[in-house]
Amino acid sequence: MKNLKPKIVSYYKRQVQDKLDAFHDMVAALTEDAANDAKGSAGDKHETALSMMHLEQEKLNHKIQEFLAQKAVLDKIDPNALHKVASLGSLVKANGMYLFISAALPKITIEDVTVIALSPQSPMGSLLMGKGVGENVRVNTSSYTIEKIV
Repeated sequence: MKNLKPKIVSYYKRQVQDKLDAFHDMVAALTEDAANDAKGSAGDKHETALSMMHLEQEKLNHKIQEFLAQKAVLDKIDPNALHKVASLGSLVKANGMYLFISAALPKITIEDVTVIALSPQSPMGSLLMGKGVGENVRVNTSSYTIEKIV
């Protein structure tokens, strides 16, 4: 369990970078396909195919922007910082759950610890912000007590 937060940050950074690389590769492949298609086609089918490729590129670029925003949030986090109250980069244990306040990212398991990443703007994240050990937050009908902040 020692050094859990640096491992979490590293894992999420790698995951986000892998997604960015994959989306950049897809955009490059579409750009190449469009260039190749332009050389050998003409007419309505050609125009429709180019339009579809362009729409797909726009979708991919939108996804790239989302992952760049997540990467920017992760880059702001010092994995070795200690927090007295929940803030960006805190690993909060509440009701036995580990909540990583960063960006909305997939749930992961590291060293047999399941970690849920949530943004400070999420309902739970916004309630946790500024709270310390022993404090309670209520989300809908559930109450959560902060046991530990790493």
